Amino acid sequence: MSQRDANLLWLKDTIDHLSACRKQLEWAENPEAVQVITETMLRDLERCRRLCESLQRRTASQAAV
Repeated sequence: MSQRDANLLWLKDTIDHLSACRKQLEWAENPEAVQVITETMLRDLERCRRLCESLQRRTASQAAV
């Protein structure tokens, strides 16, 4: 499996996890639970953003060659 394939698989898994967190968040009433879930989601989103930016940079550098 290429690095790109591994990154895309990780991205898919993380998006699936975000979806599961969203469902948990819909039912969460405890403020502490809401905080933990939203902090987890924000961390996941930040990692997704960094990975997408990395993929974008690699694509741009390959196109420039």
